[in-house]
Parts: sequence; C-alpha cells; structure tokens
Amino acid sequence: MPGSIPESAIASATLADPAAPVQRPRATEIARLWLLARQEPLGALSAAVLGALLAVALFAPALAPCDPYKLNVDNHGLLIRMQSPNRTFPLGTDPLGRDVLSRMVYGARISLAVGFASVLIGTLVGTVVGLASGYVEGPLDSALQRGVDTLMSVPGIVLALAVVSVLGQSLANVILVIALVIAPGASRVVRGAVLVVKQNTFVDAAHAAGATPWRVVLRHILPNVLAPILVIATVWLGNAIVIESALSFLGLGTPPPIPTWGGMLSGEGRRNLETAPYLAVFPGLAISVVVLAFNMFGDALRDYLGPRLRTTR
Repeated sequence: MPGSIPESAIASATLADPAAPVQRPRATEIARLWLLARQEPLGALSAAVLGALLAVALFAPALAPCDPYKLNVDNHGLLIRMQSPNRTFPLGTDPLGRDVLSRMVYGARISLAVGFASVLIGTLVGTVVGLASGYVEGPLDSALQRGVDTLMSVPGIVLALAVVSVLGQSLANVILVIALVIAPGASRVVRGAVLVVKQNTFVDAAHAAGATPWRVVLRHILPNVLAPILVIATVWLGNAIVIESALSFLGLGTPPPIPTWGGMLSGEGRRNLETAPYLAVFPGLAISVVVLAFNMFGDALRDYLGPRLRTTR
C-alpha cells in the first residue's frame, strides 16, 4: 500500500530502539548457586566445611600422620603417653600413646559413615511410610500414624539407649538405632507434604488419564516432595552425629578401639579432663563445628529448594 512503512523497517526500528525490552538469557544453575552463596554466606561457608570434612574422611589414610591404633614409643621403648600438643604430635597423645590427630582424622570417617548410612536408611523408611500414609489415607493412615506417634512419644536418645542395650554394641546396630529415631519424624514431614500435593489438579489429571497409583506416586507426587525430604535429611545428618557421640559417651556406641569423636570425648577425654583437657576439647570442638555446619547448610538448602522463600528475599 502506498505510504505504508515496510515490515522490515519496523523490525529494524524495534531492534534499534534502546527502550525496547531486551530478553536476557536465562540464569544458569551456577549463577543461581553463586547468588545463593552471596545471599547465604554462612551456608556457603558450611558447605566448604562439610566438603573439607568429606575430603578428610575419604583420604584419611593419606592425611593421618600415623596409624590411629599405633602405640607410639620413644627411643627407650617407653610409651609417649599424655604428650601435650607439640611439633611431633600436633594434637598430643592419649594415655596409650596413640596420636590424637590420627584418631581424629579416622574418627571423621566413622562419624560420617554413621551419619550418612543412618540418615539414608531412616529417611528412606520415613519417605515410604509417609507416601503410603498420605496417599492412601483411611485406616492405613490411622494405623501408621498411631505407630509413628508411639515412637515419637519416646525421646530419641532414650529410644536409642533402649534398643542398643538389647541389640548390643556394634557399628551396624548404632546405624540401625539412629535410623529408627529418624524415620518417624521424616514420615510425618513427608505425609504432610503429600497431603498438600494431592490437592493439585495435575494429580487429578493423572488419575483421569488412567495412571496407576504407583505411577501417580512415583511420577507426580514424589518429585514434588523431594525438597522437604532433602532438607530434613541434611538437618538429621548433624543430629545423627550427635546421637552417635552421645551413645559413645554413655558407653553404648561404637565399641573401642575404633576411633570415634564421641568415644574419644567419653573415654580418655572425660577421665583426664583436668590433667589433659586437650583430649576432650578437640573432639568436642569437631562435633560442634560439624553439627553447626550441617544445620546452616540445611537452612541454605531450604532457601535454594523453596521457590516461595526465594521470591520473598
């Protein structure tokens, strides 16, 4: 049409217009993590601490100065016992002449093994129970929740003490006991999340399309409740280490001479608290730092996985 402006000219003018909205590329996950690290510096610091702890646990044989079970002796064949921190033994030696630093390094491996294994088992059992209870509801829900209420009515440390007293001292029993303490709380959280997700229209659409209950649970409900599951698992990692340390402190944890932080704190640390306080200070400090790091990392992970929390920051 005469006097009309060609479409190509309109397009070029639009591209050249500085006031026109410019579509920015979608932020990558790395940029998102960097933003989270800037918003949650304590969470980033805790992640670095946990990463260092994991590296120490994995490479314990290479990082430990000597064998954690070795009884160190001097040139005259006498035990180098109760040595305060020095150049040869940076964290000192215990009453049997064993290097405290080496036992601390290997103790990190035991503590992390107990924490990850117990949290994995406990969270998995709690997730299965929570999914079944929240999705099926009815009599099954009532029966499962009464069992959960019964377990949760007993304090965790008391329940752990009772079960370990019956099963006996071993690393496997400690893991199972801590998993038993974790499972009820995890199932309650998962059940609440499932009840919320069930109200969404995509679940009704899946039912209308003829999807089986297993498919609805595994493909539509479980992916939408993974965020709280990951958060509670992260928080319980720190609690699992505390429970293991408490059991070792009470003499019902991992049996000696296996080095654990709780065992070091309760054994030679408690008996020599006045004469050699470093035997209790270093394991206690390690437990405190690791538990605090797990809790702060759990808070940061909750912010990262929770879209509502991210949009309100």
